[in-house]
Parts: sequence; structure tokens; C-alpha cells
Amino acid sequence: MKLRIGTRGSRLALAQANEVAAQLHADGIESELLPITTSGDRGAGPSSDPAGVKGLFVTEIVRALLDGVVDIAVHSAKDLPAADEEGIVIAAVPERVSALDVLVTRDGELRSGARVGTSSVRRRAQVLRNRPDVTVKDLRGNVDTRVRKLADGEAEALILAAAGLLRLGFVPEHAAPMSLTEMVPAPGQGCLAVQARANDATTIDALAFLDHPPSRDALEAERGLMARLGGGCALPLGAFAEPTDAGIRMVAIALTPDGGRFARAEIEAATPTEAAEIAALDLSAGGADDILGLVRP
Repeated sequence: MKLRIGTRGSRLALAQANEVAAQLHADGIESELLPITTSGDRGAGPSSDPAGVKGLFVTEIVRALLDGVVDIAVHSAKDLPAADEEGIVIAAVPERVSALDVLVTRDGELRSGARVGTSSVRRRAQVLRNRPDVTVKDLRGNVDTRVRKLADGEAEALILAAAGLLRLGFVPEHAAPMSLTEMVPAPGQGCLAVQARANDATTIDALAFLDHPPSRDALEAERGLMARLGGGCALPLGAFAEPTDAGIRMVAIALTPDGGRFARAEIEAATPTEAAEIAALDLSAGGADDILGLVRP
């Protein structure tokens, strides 16, 4: 058995796909990577994809999977829309690495008036909520590009996903993990999602050993919340779930882009579905529907 793996062609995406390929190889399954250039890689805007910003990075790969060009697809789970495409399933969620965001500065300090580079509305909103004395600069590109822009003086700080840094083996000189009080991560951050065709039982069975149930439960809770709040576009919504002895615990936040209004929930529930339902109700009671309504297309 040899599986063709669909992936984006960025250095981080290839590192993620190679991580899955190495685990497959260890289990006696050979594979090959087929890099696919997505609309997001070509710099297209959200209006060019019906699935919104998240769809820019997955649509072409999912199409290749449905068309039989590839056998499986590996994604950063935070790039997936809230609902799976018809005919596609997440066959495996490997063990999650850190879901936290990391503050990377040029000199180890985040001073008043500093420019913080990010293109994420979720990160922008939480930075402005916690540090109204700084400014946020729209800074795009892959990890290497953004770090270079930091060194070139385009900003005094960046916010990057710890998972991306870990998978690239990159440790910036001045980097500090951000607590959940400072920055609630994106739903699915730190998780990989390995997709397969829903009718391909042979491949789904072959991938079963990759699945890490606690990581899958966390992802299901976070995506479930995103779906209940109208996910699918890049909302200023953060969610982090983790299994406990009693079930699952989740913290979530929804904010206006300027950080001026927010709703936050910290809940515990027996199952991922219940966690998503309770967190959605708590956020809605705190005004999340009105807050997110301001940014939905």
C-alpha cells in the first residue's frame, strides 16, 4: 500500500505532511507527498472562496482528494472550516502539540507604542484588549517571511503559533509563550487533521493507528463551537479544549476586532458535543452573537 498525500507546498505544510509520512512509514505504510498550490498561497482574498479565509488554504487540496488525485490530505486543523466537505472525513487526528501562541520580540520587550505584526483578526483583537498601548500592524507571509520582516524593523513584535515553530525546529531568540489569559488560540491550533474519502474504508482503516482520541475530542469540541457560532470564515474567535478525568474543559472568547467588546466562557462538560453547546450558550449570553455579527460577511 502506498498513499499519495496532498499538502500545501509551504515549508511548514511540508513539515506537517512529512510528520504524518514518517508515522505511516514506521507502521509499514509507504507514501509520497504531492504539494498543491492553494488560493491562499497565491495571495487570493477571502471573497474568492465560498468557504471564506479558511477555505483559501484547503479547497484545492480537498478537490484533489475527492477527484482521486491524492489518497489523503494533511492540514493544519485551524485552517479547516467548521464543517467537513460532503464525502470527506477526518480519518485521524494525531497527537496535538502545543496550541499556544508565542510572542516574538526583537529585544525581549514589548514597550508602549510597539508595533505588533499579525494578519489574524483574533490575535489583533486580543492584543488590543490586553495591551491598548501598542499598535497592531497587518503583517503577512509564512513564518520565515514574518521573522525576516521583524528583523528588518517592520514591527517590534510578532505573534506566531508555537506548533509552527516546533514543527519547523525554529526557536527565536526572544520568544515567550502567551497564556490563555493573554491569548486564546484559534480552534484547532496545534492539531493536524488527516482527511480521507468517506467511502475509502481501506485507507480509513490504515490511518486508524494515527488517531489520538484526546486530541480528536479537543478538536471536535473546538470545531463544534465554531460551527454553532457560524464558523467558516476567520472570526475573532478563540477556543481551547482539553480532556479531563471528568470529560472536557474549554475556554473560549469572542471579540470585536478592536478588542473593545468581548465575551469569554470557561466551562466543563462530559463530552465534546456538550462542551461546544455549553460554551456557545455562555458566549451568546455574554453578547457573542452581536459581537461576531459585526464581522461576519
